[in-house]
Amino acid sequence: MVSDSLILKCAPDLAETLQNWFRMLNNEKFASPHTIRAYEADLGHFINFLSQHYGEAPNLARLADIRISDYRSWLSKRTMEGNAATSRARALSGVKSFYKWMDRQGILHNPHIGLVRSPKLPRKLPKALGQGQAFTVLEESAGNAIEEWQGLRDQALLVLLYGCGLRIAEALNLKIKDLSFEEGLRVMGKGGKERLVPVLPQVKEAIQIYRAACPYPEERERFVFLGARGDKMNQSIIQRKLRQLRMQHDLPETTTPHAMRHSFATHLLQNGANLREIQELLGHASISTTQRYTDVNMTELLAVHKKAHPRG
Repeated sequence: MVSDSLILKCAPDLAETLQNWFRMLNNEKFASPHTIRAYEADLGHFINFLSQHYGEAPNLARLADIRISDYRSWLSKRTMEGNAATSRARALSGVKSFYKWMDRQGILHNPHIGLVRSPKLPRKLPKALGQGQAFTVLEESAGNAIEEWQGLRDQALLVLLYGCGLRIAEALNLKIKDLSFEEGLRVMGKGGKERLVPVLPQVKEAIQIYRAACPYPEERERFVFLGARGDKMNQSIIQRKLRQLRMQHDLPETTTPHAMRHSFATHLLQNGANLREIQELLGHASISTTQRYTDVNMTELLAVHKKAHPRG
């Protein structure tokens, strides 16, 4: 089950406990061979570190006494060895899983392991949809609704995300008083920063059609997008709608509310918009955040250049 090389690094009580844990992973959790190997490698590195750190084979008592500084030293060692943040996060997750299992079994309790923060992972930017895919989402989003007004609501919301580049939370927080189509949408962004966002005629039309169909009376302080009972619409509703559209129209798994915002920015870039202008529209505090959109778009530009260039 577990390799002899790992067992030999441990005191007998820890060796037996490890064998029982791996047996549980295999027989009860039905973990894949790949998962088992990853756990074994990560636990092996951790136990080897403890052996060198304390000068003896670690036992259960040692694992119960380890402090936050020890876990951090182990993660620092992995960093110096060139392990990426994703690898360090996976290794820490494996060690935490082992500790949680031992805690549930009443074998030992270590109050410090849960306080160790996972390495910060680089945020991945959602992949933009193709323009045809984005239009499919907008055209088909009114269907499959319990009531017609709810379908028009979903369509208006998605048209707004793609047509104005709003964050989903910003869109759902809009109130009737914020809808000034002549001046622009008054949007409250991150950090309480307000911005005015220009509104395309298509966006205005979609919202007006939804407002006319919505059965609930309009008041200045009422949210624009409502749930079935007239309260503020929940994000899960539009996420569910996009899951339906993904399955029905073979759209990529990355078709999410935030991908509509990213598609807005990417398609503007592809059509020659200025990066500073896009920064203002998106409400980014830093141009470097907006720059990440160009990094994604550059891959496409290089592919086009290579194909079109006479020496490509």
